[in-house]
Amino acid sequence: MSGSGKGLALKLDRLTDRAAELNALLGEGQITGDAYVKASRELNELEPIVARVAELRAAEKQAAEAEAMFDDPDMRDMAEEELRELKDKIPALERAIRIALLPKDEADDRSGILEIRPAAGGDEAGLFAAELFQMYQKYAATQGWRFEVMDFDESELGGIRNASAEITGKSVFARLKYESGVHRVQRVPATESQGRIHTSTVTVAVLPEAEEADVQIDESRDLRIDVYRAQGAGGQHVNKTESAVRVTHLPTGLAVAMQEEKSQHKNKAKAMKLLRARLYELQRAALHATRSADRKSQVGTGDRSERIRTYNFPQGRVSDHRINLTLYKIDKVMGGDIDEFIDTLTAEDQAARLAAEE
Repeated sequence: MSGSGKGLALKLDRLTDRAAELNALLGEGQITGDAYVKASRELNELEPIVARVAELRAAEKQAAEAEAMFDDPDMRDMAEEELRELKDKIPALERAIRIALLPKDEADDRSGILEIRPAAGGDEAGLFAAELFQMYQKYAATQGWRFEVMDFDESELGGIRNASAEITGKSVFARLKYESGVHRVQRVPATESQGRIHTSTVTVAVLPEAEEADVQIDESRDLRIDVYRAQGAGGQHVNKTESAVRVTHLPTGLAVAMQEEKSQHKNKAKAMKLLRARLYELQRAALHATRSADRKSQVGTGDRSERIRTYNFPQGRVSDHRINLTLYKIDKVMGGDIDEFIDTLTAEDQAARLAAEE
């Protein structure tokens, strides 16, 4: 066994021993309260890995027994067939375990906040932005997530000037984090009388939802809060009271405006939730700047200014430029069928991280 193989075996032994220790502690009732919750959480994280380890060791034992049968002419054919089956199974199990042991992004299990804005392309960009918003809403439904609109500033033609939503559920950020970036559309706009194909762009940002403890904000010193009357499409008043809220974080200059609710209090709460998510994103970006410089992932940085995907309607295709994946099913993609992109992006990132550790 190679040095790296021995190191992995020792690590797996430690994990298996730790899982057994936690099982004993929890079973004997030796710990209670926060310690019990912490131990239960740790055991829940270890159990899938320990199960894979048991499967790997059973396969390795099976392989050793098959090799031992090679000297018996009557058993040789059976042993060769068994080894052929195990030839792919053992490396696949080892790789799955190595992936499970990769350092986890602590934000992966969190819910997320989606922000969409038209960029270049005028009215057509706004229309496509609204379609992307619907695409993610449909995808959230397939995952069993709750999709709650936070803000939706609709344009006169039915597009959007900007929109945001809170997406609540298990591993929302892990599944959607690679969606941040510039999405480009190529098609003949409904407003185009000459039948010419136009190119427009939309920016998408997916932020992990932040808790109050993640971001320190002194509301009396760090914030300026302005209230005003909400505006609808065409400049019409949505209501007569000053219910819209703009919250500006003075230390960074970040500003968030909300007007979806008729209640000033609710709009402020939504604005604060989005502001915390943006500030948390800034903290995470600073924290990971060095690591990003050391390892450039094939799937990109998550920067919302990076062009990541093109939706070509005349050809019926959607292309992700980070992984050179093109799917000829644009209608299904716009209907929320984006798992193939997400799964491939996740696998590519895992492969890059594994390579960096070897």
